[in-house]
Amino acid sequence: MSHIKITRYEYEEPYHVNLVFEAANKTQSTTLEYYCNATDLSDIAEHLEVFPRHNTDVFLYEFGSERLEDKHSYYFRMRVFLTGHTGACAIQIRTNNNEDLPERENSEFCILADISQINELGKLFRTYSKLNTKVLEWSVKDGQLK
Repeated sequence: MSHIKITRYEYEEPYHVNLVFEAANKTQSTTLEYYCNATDLSDIAEHLEVFPRHNTDVFLYEFGSERLEDKHSYYFRMRVFLTGHTGACAIQIRTNNNEDLPERENSEFCILADISQINELGKLFRTYSKLNTKVLEWSVKDGQLK
């Protein structure tokens, strides 16, 4: 089943967080561990809770870079967009560990959802951003914090 799972490990909180991001659709999955500002979680919540704001709305969250000259150790992108006029959406996930071959790992796929499911994911991010729980689990069927 399509899902997103984020596990938070103690790090320089409340300013920075260590996250292990896992996502899957029916045929592909990816896992990436990364470090980000704790405020990123509430920024994501702010956009997803009210998505879409208009019929061409796209939410983009990126961390790191795939450009070799930027010398980032990884790249993570979560892009949420409408796929049609009926309220169907997709969450595009792209990860890249920026390693040289043969250790390179890239992944890109979409999770299909509807607007209410995206809004629910935003609400989970809102509560998760308070750093009182370790795990956020969301699927197109439900979501929970642990």
